[in-house]
Amino acid sequence: MSTASSLNIERKVLELGTPLLLDGGQSLPEMRVAYETCGTLNAAKDNAILICHALTGDHHVVSDHPKTGKPGWWVRMVGPGKPIDTDRYFIICANVIGSCMGSTGPASLAPDGEPWAKRFPVITIRDMVKGHIAVLDALGIDALHAVVGGSMGGMQALSLASNFAERTRAALVIASTARHSAQNIAFHEVGRQAIMADPEWREGNYYAHGKGPEKGLSVARMAAHITYLSEAGLTDKFGRRLQNREEKTFGFDADFQIESYLRYQGLSFTDRFDANSYLYITRAMDYFDLAEEHGGMLANAFAGSKARFCLVSFDTDWLYPTAESRNVTHALNAAGLPVSFVELSAPYGHDSFLLDVPALDRVVEGFLG
Repeated sequence: MSTASSLNIERKVLELGTPLLLDGGQSLPEMRVAYETCGTLNAAKDNAILICHALTGDHHVVSDHPKTGKPGWWVRMVGPGKPIDTDRYFIICANVIGSCMGSTGPASLAPDGEPWAKRFPVITIRDMVKGHIAVLDALGIDALHAVVGGSMGGMQALSLASNFAERTRAALVIASTARHSAQNIAFHEVGRQAIMADPEWREGNYYAHGKGPEKGLSVARMAAHITYLSEAGLTDKFGRRLQNREEKTFGFDADFQIESYLRYQGLSFTDRFDANSYLYITRAMDYFDLAEEHGGMLANAFAGSKARFCLVSFDTDWLYPTAESRNVTHALNAAGLPVSFVELSAPYGHDSFLLDVPALDRVVEGFLG
């Protein structure tokens, strides 16, 4: 098992003292980006891979999570001899702005010394990528070997390869999309409304009260978590089996195993994530439409790129189904760029990119190599 020292893990914070102009027309007067690196940057600085995290993820790709103590979220993929090989590549992962794991977000202090809360400006995926670019600049990295991301991380990868085309030579986009669909937006709105309906939300100003909208955030997480799984996976894992009982209670306790599982997922989430961050990040995802940013034509988004691309989807992912990856692939073909696409079979739904899918390992290793 690899140790932290053998991985050469470093946790850093970039303080950007100049204002960051945001897509919404507002600006952040200063910006803080927390990030993690592992591996060694070579003398030419051309072996760097930027990994972009998903909605509720963070920059702790391989290091233990500071709040939960759990291993990094992609330890099965990143490390010595693994598909993203830290013996070959220098890995960077930055916590997105708007989040709550060290980068500037709603819980951060505004210039007046009080938490931003709901005064925090609405951000976009492209704004998040601006934070990543600031990290690359600070590290003196002109062009990445590759940018890699799954789910919302894939959106960031596409945005970087489009809007900062000269900054990467390759992009690996897994279980993602070039724009959020009406269904995606609908699920996010259910979660946001659950949070804002919680009396403890207090219009976002809950930080001084010792308790936030935990019940609302828990429900939001439960609703979202369903979209990360597949019907076949849920049936196989839980079916209609009862939870620690022989008969139904004919009440509203968690009679079924799936109910107990979702309640656990919701409650444990409130220990590590900020409700306002959830509002802002889901809104950023809903606003994401790469074609809209480039005159309505997705192929135009990649007009300035010379990168090679790989798109990966999963046959049981109904959140970002295979058609979404095909749509991006067709646009890249129209732009004349080298692109490979594969749909992998896995029973885990959208979360397949985080779980044990050996075929994904082979694709990742082959593309990066």
